[in-house]
Amino acid sequence: MPEVIFPLDSAKRFADQEKVGHNRWHPDIPPVATVRPGQTFRVYCREWFDGAIHNDDSAEDVRDAPLTTVHALSGPFAVRGAEPGDLLIVDILDVGPLPQEDSGPLAGQGWGYTGIFAKQNGGGFLTDQFPDAYKAIWDFSGQRATSRHIPGVSFTGITHPGMMGTAPSAELLARWNAREGALRATDPDRVPPLALPPEPQDAILGSLTGADFDRVAAEAARTAPPRENGGNQDIKNLTKGTRVFYPVFVPGGNLSVGDLHFSQGDGEITFCGAIEMGGILDLHVDLIKGGMQTYGVGENAIFMPGNVSPQYSEWLAFSGTSVTLDGEQRYLDSQLAFQRACLHAIDYLTRFGYTPEQAYLILGAAPIEGRFSGVVDIPNSCATVYLPTAIFDFDVRPSSDGPRRIDPGRGAPKASF
Repeated sequence: MPEVIFPLDSAKRFADQEKVGHNRWHPDIPPVATVRPGQTFRVYCREWFDGAIHNDDSAEDVRDAPLTTVHALSGPFAVRGAEPGDLLIVDILDVGPLPQEDSGPLAGQGWGYTGIFAKQNGGGFLTDQFPDAYKAIWDFSGQRATSRHIPGVSFTGITHPGMMGTAPSAELLARWNAREGALRATDPDRVPPLALPPEPQDAILGSLTGADFDRVAAEAARTAPPRENGGNQDIKNLTKGTRVFYPVFVPGGNLSVGDLHFSQGDGEITFCGAIEMGGILDLHVDLIKGGMQTYGVGENAIFMPGNVSPQYSEWLAFSGTSVTLDGEQRYLDSQLAFQRACLHAIDYLTRFGYTPEQAYLILGAAPIEGRFSGVVDIPNSCATVYLPTAIFDFDVRPSSDGPRRIDPGRGAPKASF
């Protein structure tokens, strides 16, 4: 087993660990460990809410999820010799739930969860159609997931970290805060908000204390969006075998990881759309000196996808165009087209007995594929959602016999404000 450089005790909260991680981005958060180029190491990760979501049949915890606490990130890890302008090579050698912990109160101990977030507390991709909170618990059996809240479905997980990235420089952080603040100012009362400002409440900043903690907490960026440093990209294909090339903005690079997912569909459309869990990551790091200029990688990460994706050979695909539910034509709005494709898939699955919320949760958690299929044919973009048929215990293909209706069971727990 690789050397463990960031352990976690499941009996303690994230901020009470021997080595404390962080939940904000800032260049002055001190590295918790230093590794060398060519080193392989293991990192333990807590699920993004640090145990606030429970294995039960209530969605009140999702409704009241404490968004100021996320994401619980392991790190930062400095890489010896890394300098601004380099590319940091990160190989994902292994990723999975907590080893030898197949039952317990924390996600990753044999189970995980998917949540539809309430519009008043985070929202999601289809928040206007699904404004309330819902939750599905998934049980793990090897690489497969099943849920007591969504019967008739089982699938092989596409396990990956939802979040991984390097620390921003002070200049890059200032750009983030300026541009996101300008966006918020265009509609400051929007629910959910257009962007999240720095928030000192519940900030975890590694070993910082006193005046340094207060200064950084007031400046540090929230971890919700993906940015130039990678961050919360939620790319389901960052699986075992992936190689990622991250830009380095500060000495040491200061790599951080977290937000592990047992599985996820493209888009993580319910916002907490993956199957969230804690677990382990085995990583190998190296450097390409001066790689940012050499390869023109200045404001993005690039990656080579892993080689352990589930093998599905038959798909049922749903298309959508950039026309609103009210019939208004939009010009090449690919985001809207993808929303319409998702809604068409949800409506289709309800013909088999699922509630709309169960169908929405399936699209977030199962390894669906989302594609922008046409973005040039004015005025309509076309987006498509590919649903693997083999994840269902029954035939979901259209036929002259009509859809076979299943018993939806207890359904997904709901909580409203």
